[in-house]
Amino acid sequence: MFRHQGKSRTLKHNLQIATILSFVAGLVNVTGFLAFKQLTTNVTGHFALFISDVANFEFWKGTIYFLYIFAFLFGSFLSSFLIEKFKENRKLNVFVLPTLIECLILSTISILSNYGEIKNPDLIICSLLFAMGLQNSFVTKISNAIVRTTHLTGLFTDLGIELSQLFFPKSYPNREHIRATIKLRIYIICFFFLGGIIGGFIYSKLNLQLNTLIFGAIILFLSLFYDDMKYKLIRTQRKFKQRKY
Repeated sequence: MFRHQGKSRTLKHNLQIATILSFVAGLVNVTGFLAFKQLTTNVTGHFALFISDVANFEFWKGTIYFLYIFAFLFGSFLSSFLIEKFKENRKLNVFVLPTLIECLILSTISILSNYGEIKNPDLIICSLLFAMGLQNSFVTKISNAIVRTTHLTGLFTDLGIELSQLFFPKSYPNREHIRATIKLRIYIICFFFLGGIIGGFIYSKLNLQLNTLIFGAIILFLSLFYDDMKYKLIRTQRKFKQRKY
């Protein structure tokens, strides 16, 4: 699911990566909000608050929202930069790099939260937004802009458009494709909510607080490990068949 690109990429691959990453995004979103009362998976709200402060001539106050936006932007930039930089290396799965960085960020925040009170929450918020920028960028590139997992506004917009297209078969005859994309949107939305619910339960009911983020890192790491093992197994089977014949 992390390796296939272009024409070799199927709906199944997109569903697999969408469910995993949207679940992690939902978990991060709820954890960040419960911990800091700030959105940590998208920048729409932060941009509105930034504009509001600028309109009220409170430029310094609005700086923090600009930093939130920039953190997400820089995460997206770095993810795309790493993918483009190493894409010609056929031995390396380039999507591993941004995913491992995201794992590292979530793990580090989780571990550091156990060593006293967090004195600079804005730095943690920027780190989470940076991680979500990384994730949204590489899943956009790997799926050719079909999958986005860190926020739901565009998803609900696309879902509404595609649902309406089902009522006009003459204008949109490729109904199988439309149903497939609708299925993908629903999966992303459902797993984002599921990640949020489970994240909220772990954070509040189990009282793990920012340690909740470690579960997101574990899920990402296990997904990479599973994908790599599956890829090696398929290659081994192909080599064995070639030698047999």
